[in-house]
Amino acid sequence: MTEKTRYTDTELEEFRQIIKEKLAKAQKDYEQLRDGLNNSDGNDVTDTSPTFKVLEEGAATLSKEEAGQLAQRQMKFIQHLQAALVRIENKTYGICRETGKLIPKERLRAVPHATLSIEAKKDKK
Repeated sequence: MTEKTRYTDTELEEFRQIIKEKLAKAQKDYEQLRDGLNNSDGNDVTDTSPTFKVLEEGAATLSKEEAGQLAQRQMKFIQHLQAALVRIENKTYGICRETGKLIPKERLRAVPHATLSIEAKKDKK
């Protein structure tokens, strides 16, 4: 029996659904982070705390930086998921870019944007 070189259209559709669900959640999380950054100074009608507390302002600045980093990571994750959808369209999804072999379904279900098999990833270290 010959080894499979790509996933079937039915299998690709399963992965498409998994990726779309993760993408929707990731975009929602990104929007929340972005909205938090845009409003993180808290100087709106819901802010009743005094603004003269220097330590709190320092903590707010640190929080804003952390939120900015999280937002950047989230955007990178979104881009990886979108690239995975393109690979599904091209029918190249699930093929390890190092070995050319199929990445196991279990790995793709856990990390749907993976482009390397576990073996190839270990070899890169």
